[in-house]
Amino acid sequence: MQNDNVKFRIEFNKRLINFSLAVIRLCNEIRKDRNLWAVADQLIRSATSIGANIIEARASSSKLDYLKFFQISLKSANETQYWLILTKESCPSLRAQADKILSECEEISKIIGAGVLTMKGKR
Repeated sequence: MQNDNVKFRIEFNKRLINFSLAVIRLCNEIRKDRNLWAVADQLIRSATSIGANIIEARASSSKLDYLKFFQISLKSANETQYWLILTKESCPSLRAQADKILSECEEISKIIGAGVLTMKGKR
C-alpha cells in the first residue's frame, strides 16, 4: 500500500509539472495580444501555485498545516479554471488548447478535492 501511495505521489507531481508547462506555453500565445498580458500573468500564477502548494505540503509541521496547503492548492485550481475560461472566451484561436488544459485542471481539482475531503474525515 505504501509503495502505491509513493507511486501515485510521484506520478501526480509529474502531472502537475506538465500541467504548469502547458499553461506556460498557452500564456506565450496569449501574450501576443497586449490586452491579455494581465490574464496570462494571473493564469501562470494560479496554475503554478497548484503544484507548488502540493509540494510545499510535504514540509508541513502538522496535519493541519498539510491540509491547509492542499486547500490553498484547491483554491488555486479553481482560480485557474476561471482564467482558462476567460482565455478561451476572449481568444477563439486558442479555444481548443485552453479547453484541453481546462479539462486537465478540472481533473486535478477533483483529485485534490477528494484528498481534502479525506483529510477532513468526510470521505
